[in-house]
Amino acid sequence: QVQLVESGGGLVQTGGSLRLSCAASGTTGSISVMGWYRQAPGNTRELVATMTTSNGSPNYADSVKGRFTISRDNAKNTLSLQMNSLKAEDTAVYYCNGQTRLGWNYWGQGTQVTVSS
Repeated sequence: QVQLVESGGGLVQTGGSLRLSCAASGTTGSISVMGWYRQAPGNTRELVATMTTSNGSPNYADSVKGRFTISRDNAKNTLSLQMNSLKAEDTAVYYCNGQTRLGWNYWGQGTQVTVSS
């Protein structure tokens, strides 16, 4: 089992920045891809950014390219998402995700990000 706990959400004005963190524990060696997803009210959950655990190769949704940066601290088993130039449409609950090589998904409880204009 893998446990994921997010932190760092909050309220920020348009153009501001936030940094989300995800602490992973348990059998983290089974995880091959870690990432961030978000879900706004009335919308389906969507990919924000992912990173492979093998080589750290990042992948970003087009809507956040150039503004968000995903990173991982292997020693601390943490995943981060630096969000800059935030827009109102970035408002959502952000979820940390870990996917195993067999395709099993683990999710955190989510953290709210609200961008006010």
